[in-house]
Amino acid sequence: MRAVLAVCMVFVGCCSNVVFLELIVSEIPSAANIITFFQFFFISVEGFIFTAKLGTKASVIPLRYYVLMVAMFFVVQVVNMQAFNFNISMPLHMIFRSGSLVANLILGIIILKKSETLIGFIGHMDRVSHLRPEGLWFESHHGSRSCEWQDNPGHTGDAAYDYLMWLVGLGLLSFALFMSAWMGIFQEQTYSKFGKHPSEALFYNHALPLPVFLLLASDIYSHAGIFNQSAPMLVPVIGITLPKMWVYLIFNTLTQYVCIRSVFVLTTECASLTVTLVVTLRKFVSLIFSIMYFKNPFTVQHWIGTSCVFVGTLLFTEVISLGRQKKTEKKRQ
Repeated sequence: MRAVLAVCMVFVGCCSNVVFLELIVSEIPSAANIITFFQFFFISVEGFIFTAKLGTKASVIPLRYYVLMVAMFFVVQVVNMQAFNFNISMPLHMIFRSGSLVANLILGIIILKKSETLIGFIGHMDRVSHLRPEGLWFESHHGSRSCEWQDNPGHTGDAAYDYLMWLVGLGLLSFALFMSAWMGIFQEQTYSKFGKHPSEALFYNHALPLPVFLLLASDIYSHAGIFNQSAPMLVPVIGITLPKMWVYLIFNTLTQYVCIRSVFVLTTECASLTVTLVVTLRKFVSLIFSIMYFKNPFTVQHWIGTSCVFVGTLLFTEVISLGRQKKTEKKRQ
């Protein structure tokens, strides 16, 4: 029952979080730092009260492990958010981050010396084949009359400059993808040694990086001013009026908490295969909603690339082969 509830909350929390995130970055793409700060701050406060018991409960896992884990987690979060400043659209952002299994595959072979089946490598190639820069650039510029970033506030109209900035954005996403995979491997090794403590990990992963935001204080403060100047909006249920960007940020922070906490719970209740499939399916639902609701341009080539990602996921996780195996067993019986 707890696993079913966690799956439901992953879809509710993560999908709604993407909606509020896109509402913000579609108007202010440079708002990455203020969004990340509020998410970290809220989760840290909640964890300090309910997990650390106002600082009276010591951590089970030594802090030195969390320090390294937090450094990687913070870098991944900030870099992923900064990618929006480099002509990266929300659909491309979601599709690219769906390649996490590819990064895990490569680093798993290098660091953990894992061996993969042939069907796993086929899935890997299927997923990675659509992520070539020249293919994505062609899709963005020739796949439809509306370029992928044509409506992006960061678009300058200079094709060469925009292409260079877009490549930088892809580089940031690639870096964050492999850093996230490395963090996952480090977490796996840490949890195998000390046991799984999802609430504790969630708290320290968000609380320890907070001092780093002092380096971004001026940017956060300036964007707070920009948020204050946004159009007024009536907050549902409460009935008070606030600048709409603050309303979006509040709901983005709350849904981010529901999303990430549900994922942490799911990792302790289900097998890694189940978690991977749930998260990947959630990304697919978010992608479809982003295309339909926000009218993001999505061509036939984009659909082909998206299909490669999700079919590749099924191949890589051997869901297809497992299905065949069950049929074979029934025939033998």
